[in-house]
Amino acid sequence: QVQLVESGGGLVQPGGSLRLSCATSGSVFRLSRMAWYRQAPGKQREVVAAFTSGGTPTYADSAKGRFTISRDNAANTVYLQMNSLRPEDTAVYYCSAFIVTSNRNYWGQGTQVTVSS
Repeated sequence: QVQLVESGGGLVQPGGSLRLSCATSGSVFRLSRMAWYRQAPGKQREVVAAFTSGGTPTYADSAKGRFTISRDNAANTVYLQMNSLRPEDTAVYYCSAFIVTSNRNYWGQGTQVTVSS
């Protein structure tokens, strides 16, 4: 069973920062293309940041210049560093692992990020 364990969400003021973490098993991590998505109330889930098949980070326009996706291969963990947060960044953030060999996508449980003064 594939498990993605997220942490790091919370309440932050506009302009503040948060770092989200997503840990999984080594085998899943090695086989997966990792990404972060978010879903705001009443809106569709959207990709925020992801690694391409070549390992290059890519970002949604709304995240460019403010968010950074990174990975620690030794810890089997992917991170999302979020800076200069805005109220419109408020959403549930989900870690995603797309396993290429099985063509299946798995989700973490989600972590709430609230940006408010």
